[in-house]
Amino acid sequence: MASAQTYARVAGLLFLISFVAGSFGEFYVPSKLIVGGDPIATINNIVAHNTLFRLGFAAYLTEALCDIMISLVMYALLRPVQRDLALLSAFFGLVSTAVFAVCELFFFSGPVLLGNASYLQSFSREQIDSLAYLFIRMYGYGAALFMVFYGSASLIRGYLIFRSGYLPRFLGVLLTMVGVAFILKNLTLVLAPAYSSDFFLLPAPLTILVLGMWLIVKGVDAGKWDGLQQAANIGRSAQ
Repeated sequence: MASAQTYARVAGLLFLISFVAGSFGEFYVPSKLIVGGDPIATINNIVAHNTLFRLGFAAYLTEALCDIMISLVMYALLRPVQRDLALLSAFFGLVSTAVFAVCELFFFSGPVLLGNASYLQSFSREQIDSLAYLFIRMYGYGAALFMVFYGSASLIRGYLIFRSGYLPRFLGVLLTMVGVAFILKNLTLVLAPAYSSDFFLLPAPLTILVLGMWLIVKGVDAGKWDGLQQAANIGRSAQ
């Protein structure tokens, strides 16, 4: 088994890589290409900046790989606190990544539709452009609608960090706030779209940066982690 400090530093590095890749692929690239309410401008941007579009998708793939590994490493790091909840957070993390991957397929469909394939010749140019724009919009809505899974994973991890004793409680509070923010963004989008705002997500970037840097630089209190892990192993052996 790896040491607690190894888990912590790997998790911190993965969080930071995921943050950088996600910021580029999910926010920067779409902000440069997608023009709200203007399908023609959006399609023209994708055609003119196809390399940027594909770099954005590659960045998402990097983020997804990191998020999958984060699910495993955070489970290993937090299981001494409460194994079943740590496992549940890993499940939520994996589901959120899988669901977002489906949404990314809609995003990547744009260049496929715009590629002048023979099987698309029954559609007019206007129809293809509208369909490509629709798929890109579906990506945005799908990503927002299912962030409840990512929020649930963050909420549970924040709770476990707060209880752990080997990580500072303020990290748990920050991550719990991020989880609640993602869930509120999701619920308002479904139940009250007029009140749904990206304002809810403002704590997320700073929290991920602080958490990643703390895990890399400070790590965990290895003695307390080992003590909880040994107690958990004894408890399971006694059952």
